[in-house]
Order: sequence, then structure tokens, then C-alpha cells
Amino acid sequence: MNNVFDVLKERGFIEQCTHEDEIRELLEKEQVTFYIGFDPTADSLHIGHFLQIMVMTHMQRHGHKPIALIGGGTTMVGDPTDKTDMRKMLTQEQINENGEKFKTVFKKFLDFSDDKAIMLNNADWLLDLNYVELLREVGVHFSVNRMLAADCYKTRMEQGLTFLEFNYMIMQSYDFYVLYRDYNCKMQLGGNDQWSNILGGTELVRRKLGGQAYGMTFSLLTTSDGKKMGKTEKGALWLDPEKTSPYDFYQYWRNVDDADVRKCLALLTFLPMEEVERLSSFEGSEINKSKEVLAYEVTKIIHGEDEANKAQNTAKSLFSLHTDSAEMPTTEIDRQELSEMEILDIMIKANLIPSKSEGRRLVTQGGVQVDGEKVEDLNYKLPQDKLGGESFIIKKGKKVHHKIKIT
Repeated sequence: MNNVFDVLKERGFIEQCTHEDEIRELLEKEQVTFYIGFDPTADSLHIGHFLQIMVMTHMQRHGHKPIALIGGGTTMVGDPTDKTDMRKMLTQEQINENGEKFKTVFKKFLDFSDDKAIMLNNADWLLDLNYVELLREVGVHFSVNRMLAADCYKTRMEQGLTFLEFNYMIMQSYDFYVLYRDYNCKMQLGGNDQWSNILGGTELVRRKLGGQAYGMTFSLLTTSDGKKMGKTEKGALWLDPEKTSPYDFYQYWRNVDDADVRKCLALLTFLPMEEVERLSSFEGSEINKSKEVLAYEVTKIIHGEDEANKAQNTAKSLFSLHTDSAEMPTTEIDRQELSEMEILDIMIKANLIPSKSEGRRLVTQGGVQVDGEKVEDLNYKLPQDKLGGESFIIKKGKKVHHKIKIT
């Protein structure tokens, strides 16, 4: 397919467009400069951001020009979208540090050589704005009634929307105005939760510059039953290997629900759609082969081929009960200390359970194994033969394996 619009549509990215036919024609006929904004609210991007990066990569591969916009200015206010509480306020230093980490990720996925892509920070124009001038030049174009009706404010309205957050839409709209004016940026893309903010920007461009700007949003990464994907027991699924190890990252995709395999293969890998359809047509235990491909491909894109191979080999060695592997999450415990510990103490030390009550529940339900043997006694202590060894494996539930190294 020559038109990236058709590629994105076929793979299931596109949710809403301001002018579908015009956008398709525009992407067919010219090189389009577009942008996606990323607020550096944390020190790593997560899997939801990765979906946006995949879109930028598809667009760039078809000859269009991405602007990766770091929200150094907008993060000072905080996006109220889908939030029941106000975002934690970060200092400018924290925001700048986070933004620097984002930059290294964008450089990994996008080609910035020869002006093929641009990286900008909206702090460069937002932080120096004169308040009264902004009210006169921009505020006059926004209807409070329409803003309050927007989805991005609804959740916060019930809890109490602050005036600080209320300004977020105006700031994001101003970004689009600046990028259209200074970089000929004709399109803003984003998650479907950004629809109202994107519309605000297209309208401001029309009113201030008489220009035609376009918006397009993408499905949020959700499971088949509508829950946000990328939540784990330890929190978000981060792209930074220090925050989510490549092995844990791989395992997340290896264990997705059968019903989500097709969607994930289409959105998060570059496999041709014929291959996506073939893999997602498998049924029963065969679908596990498709999940292995999914886990390998996504891990390879984000962490590189070496880490993907390591994660895959670890998972396979565990599955085939060759239970010792260098890549497995590991906790070191002193032999003397270990001899006095019961199973629940060991699991707490290894961060496998948040509390002993959770551990008791797991043991009672048969969800804990030591080196493949089910633990049935809540006061289980390691037998002498295991204490004399170098390590052993605790298995929690069906999916979590953890090595205890005896020092």
C-alpha cells in the first residue's frame, strides 16, 4: 500500500479523523509534516506512548515528516484527561530531566538525519507567554461552554477541575498554532483521549491563520474487555529496561489474552498483515506460538535483538523445566538467614508478595512451587538438600518464576 492512511486503517490504528477523505488525499499527494505531543510526567515512556511512536514510524516510512514534541511547557500544568485526581506537580528540573530521557527514545525509532524529523519542546514558546496577551490573542477564540462539554474535562469535573488544568486545552491548541505557523505542520495525531484538545488546535489555526489543519486520533491500547493494556502488578509497562526488565516485558506479551493477539500483532509489530492474519487464526494451544512471535517482535523493536533472544531463551528454558537461567529475576539471600526463613518470608524478601496474607492465600490455593514441587505447608522451610545448593526457583501462579541465589 502506497498510502499510509490505508496502512494505518488496515492495522486498526485510526479511531477518528477531522476530514477523512481530505486527509487520505493529502497523505497521498504530498509530504505532510505532523506532530504528536509527549508530556514528560515520568522518567520513562510506557507502552501507551509506544503505540504513538509506531504511528510516527509508519508515517515516516511513507515519506512524511514527524515532529516529536516534548511537553516541557504543558507538563507544568498537567493534562486532566482521564484523570480523577489532579496530576502531581513536577519541578521544572524534573520535567527537563524526564524530557532528556524521552529524546534518547525518539532517536532510537525515528530518523532525524537531513531534516527527516524534528524534535521540539513546547517550553520554548509556552513558558514565555504574556498572560494578558494570551487572553486577548487566544482566549477570545475559546468558548467556555464548549470546553466544559469536552470529554477531556468530564472526569475531573466530578472531583473539581482546577483553573490550572482548565488551561491545558488552550496550551495544547496554542502548540498546534505555533507548529502550523512556523513549521508548516498540518496535522496533529494522538490517542483518542486527545480528540477535544486536537479539535481546539484545528479551530485555533482556522481562526487565527485562516489555515486548514487536520486531526487524527488512534485507538488506545485496550484489552478485548475494554481495560487499558500495559498495567502489571508492578505498575506500568515501561520502555526503560531499568524500570521493566526485557524479560518481564517479553513475558507480558507472551501471556496476553488469546482475544488480544491479533490487535497486538497489528498495532505493535511491523509484521505484514498476511502474517498477522495467519498467526491470529491459530486456535487452542497453537495460539501460544503466535504469542511467542508477538512477545519476541515487540521486545526486539524496543530492546533490540540480543535482549529479545535472551528473554525468549529464558522463557523457553523455564517452560521446558530447565529451570535455571541467568536472565531470570533473581534475589540473593544468605545461607544462614535462609535456614531460619519460612516460605512466606522468602517470598516477601524476593518482592513476590506484598504481604503474608496474600502469600497464605497463594499457598492455600496451590499457587506456590519450589523447584517444581507444590508448597502445601504455610510454615514450609527449605530442606537441607536445597540449603546446601547454589540456588532454587520459586514459581508463583502460572507465570512468575523467580530465582533465589544462595550466598
